[in-house]
Amino acid sequence: MLIAGFEKNTLLDYPGKIASIIFTYGCNLKCPYCHNPELVIHPCQKENLYSEDYILDYLKHREGLIDALVITGGEPTLQSDLIPFIKRVKELGILVKLDTNGILDDIVEDIIKQDIVDYWAMDIKYPTEYFNEYGLDSKSIEKSIEMIMNSGKEYEFRTTYVKGIHSIEDAKSIGKMIKGAKNYYIQNFRKGKTINPKLNESNSFTEKELEEIKKVISPYVKKVKIR
Repeated sequence: MLIAGFEKNTLLDYPGKIASIIFTYGCNLKCPYCHNPELVIHPCQKENLYSEDYILDYLKHREGLIDALVITGGEPTLQSDLIPFIKRVKELGILVKLDTNGILDDIVEDIIKQDIVDYWAMDIKYPTEYFNEYGLDSKSIEKSIEMIMNSGKEYEFRTTYVKGIHSIEDAKSIGKMIKGAKNYYIQNFRKGKTINPKLNESNSFTEKELEEIKKVISPYVKKVKIR
């Protein structure tokens, strides 16, 4: 595992749990609004990576204090040893939350079959037609959505909305993609370190616009919240 970042404690990333979070290096997308460019477009600084044993040792020695490990990125499903690592975490009695963009649906399927992830968070980056335009197979996204919804595990879908990239009309398309889902989170773009440094406050939606997005998606999803 190429683990490029580690936060020892977070109360935000796994609902209702005290968690640690790791950030894996590498991604199969280059979203201009990504806040982790060092994990995507910058060369991997191998001397700064955390070892699997370091993470596992930390978790082992905080038994009863840490409930869960969140694995995010980057895109964790690119890691060839992701599944063996998750199994080692589970052996410690730790819950696992996995963040993914769902493109590698075969990996998602394998993990679900092995029943080793407790909470799924899938980023719906764009409507399916966008993926087709960019030469990506939207069917893999659709398959991952369906498998996660039918996994029997806790899950959420989420989209970071960026003005100039996403529109309110896109929200309706995304709603149709995840029709019947339990939880969907609308995340507003916030200025910060991004792959495209030209993005700024003007790319954020207003509160009124976010409420409109929520209104558009609500007929398709049981619970819609703005983060």
